[in-house]
Parts: sequence; structure tokens; C-alpha cells
Amino acid sequence: MSDHDHDHDHDHDHRRLGRELDLFDTDPLMGAGLPYWLPDGAVVRHTLEEYVREAERVAGYRHVYSPVLGKRELYEISGHWDHYSEDMFPPMELGSEQVVLRPSLCPHHALIYRSRSHSYRELPLRMAELGGMYRSELSGVLGGLTRVRAIQLNDAHVFCTLEQAVEEARAALGLIRRAYADLGIRAARYRLSLPGKGDKYVADPDLWKRATALLEQVLDGVEYEAVEGEAAFYGPKIDVQITDRAGRESTLSTVQIDFHQPERFDLHYIGADGAKHRPVMVHRSVIGSVERAVAHLIEEHDGAFPAWLAPVQLVVLPVSEEQYDQADKTVRRALDLGLRAELAGPEHGTLGARIRRSRLVPYVAVIGAREADGDLAAVRLRDGRKPGAVPAEELLHRVRSVVEARGAELWAAA
Repeated sequence: MSDHDHDHDHDHDHRRLGRELDLFDTDPLMGAGLPYWLPDGAVVRHTLEEYVREAERVAGYRHVYSPVLGKRELYEISGHWDHYSEDMFPPMELGSEQVVLRPSLCPHHALIYRSRSHSYRELPLRMAELGGMYRSELSGVLGGLTRVRAIQLNDAHVFCTLEQAVEEARAALGLIRRAYADLGIRAARYRLSLPGKGDKYVADPDLWKRATALLEQVLDGVEYEAVEGEAAFYGPKIDVQITDRAGRESTLSTVQIDFHQPERFDLHYIGADGAKHRPVMVHRSVIGSVERAVAHLIEEHDGAFPAWLAPVQLVVLPVSEEQYDQADKTVRRALDLGLRAELAGPEHGTLGARIRRSRLVPYVAVIGAREADGDLAAVRLRDGRKPGAVPAEELLHRVRSVVEARGAELWAAA
């Protein structure tokens, strides 16, 4: 990936924000490039993963789980060992065998496909997994969540006929566009990534020509730039590029058409003619790695996530001890409705201090004596607006409808 990780110390750096907002951190005993997620960061990540799984389910994907290890031989067959081994963790000796932490998920998915026979009627077969993979990045370029050694990839492989490949790749681009709209992410540009010189790429000119021609069809009507030297070793890809606040570019999402691995793993399906045919593999990732997606969201929203992604969506503040029970009841009702809500009572400081501490929370509900008597809540929005006292029930349902619609507007006119 072509992002140069100069330290950028400006205010929007996700590394500074991520630590300040208790989203993630690192520990030298765990090692460089192996961040851990704190509860608030874990909520953002989990919500993002659920969103993607659901979008994929609706788009006709089935999810699988596969192990993060594989035998060295698996990667010799896939071609990773020859073309990608410098990015892989060193093999581990296990008895007389060598086992490797996987650098990608496609070989496992090829094996899962191969484990059952398939008819042309089952195609396209869309197999998805949010799975771990490992890459041995140099420790000099590691920082925050953008360059890590343990990656959770939102990956999927579509096994299809040659005739279906363009449509499947195009549908994947549609999923990517919709996710970006929901997440408030802008694509900086689309890149058609082609092979460069050298033995990093599979030597099969016909394969490259065929796959590239198909991706050019997928990109028909889309503005893109073709760039040499950025392809996967087994085929060309469409890279969806994003830029951070410092203007540095990186790849978030990808769509690839692969003739190489179906060949190497001898994948087939039974056609209408009763004979064996070779499927095409379309690799695609909607939000790329969860780490990089969250890093980008932290910078893009400056820690003030859209309500549906926010670690805490509603904070309820009793003015004094007297309103504590009423505030607690409101929080419980919010939790029952599926919202992420917390109570911050007088033990957390003055009302002003508690309000300031909740500056990134989309909704703050203050409950004083008047509100407690009428089951109301005095609402303050993160954007500074104060809609005033509304029935607690109305507030909770409003928040829930914004969250469910993944709306950007916190308080639409009633």
C-alpha cells in the first residue's frame, strides 16, 4: 500500500485522538503494530462490522470462518510463497510441518469452495468473512491503526462464471459506494492497479490482459487512473483511494478479478453441458481493513462519530442526587431500546464539567427537579443546539430513529 507514514502531528491525527478518546492503545509487551482496542473503540469497530455483515447479507453473501494459520504448502500452491513471502510472518515449526500466519484469506476460501462440488446453478457463490490476517510490516512504518501487523479484513470472494464477473465486480463497487455514503467517507479517486516490472507478479500475460479488460468494463463511466506497479501479484485490481487530513493517500477498498488462483487450486463447477468449467474469483473488500477504516473515521469526524457509530449515543445527567433514580430509569429505557447510554451523576463533577466532558456524545439529557416531575429531559445536542425539555419517551424514540436510519442530522424538525 502506497502511503508514506510521516508523523503528522496536527490536530486531526487519529493516533493522538485515538489515545485521547480511549479508543485504542499499544503496549511494548504486545509489540509494535499490534494495537489493542479499548471499550469505546471496540464499540465503533463492532458497529462497523455489524453494518458490513448486514449489507453483505442483503447483497446475497454467506459468511464463513476460517483459521488464521495455514501450512506453508498452501501458500506455495496459491503463489504467495513465491511472490509475497517478504510480507509474511516467518513460518513456525510444528513437528515435521511448517505453519504460517496467513497474509490473506483467499487461499482458505478457495479450499472451502473446493471442499464441495458446485453446479453452475449455484453461481455466483458469494463467500464473505471478517477475518484476521498478518503482515510483517517494518517496525519503522508502524503507528496507530493505519499500518498494523495484525489486520481484520472485511474480505469476500465471489466464485462465478466468466460471464458473471463484470456484473459481480460492479455490484461490489455499488456496495462500496453505499457504505461510504453511510459512513461519511469520500473516495478521493478510483485507481486501476496494474502490474509493474519484476518477478513480484505472476508471469502470465494472457491472464493479465483478460482480467484488465474486464476491470476496464467495470469502470466504464467511472473516472479512474491506471497506475503500474500497484496490482496484486495474481491480478489487476480496482483500488478505492482515500486521503487523510494531511492529504496523504491510501487504499481503503478493493475489487479484483482473479484467474490465477482458480487455476492453481484446480477449482471447477459443473456447467449446463455436464462438463467441468473453471470459475473466476472476484475478490472484494467493502471497507478494507477494520483498522484502517476506523483510523480514517476518527480523523474524518474528528472523534465526533455519526450517532449510529458513536461509542456513547446518549448521556443522562441528573442535576443533583434527587434526580438520580429518574436518570437511571431513563438510561435503562434507552438500553432496552438498543441505544448506548450512560449516566453521569454529581459524583463526576459539576453539571458544567459533566456537560463539557460529554462534548463528543451526540445527545445529552439533563434531568432537574422539573424534568423529573414530568418525566421530561432537557436536551442538548452535540452541535450546540438546545431543543429544550421534551418527554423522555420522545427523546429516546427520536434518538433511536436517527440511529436506525444512520442519519447525519441529529434533530430534524418534528
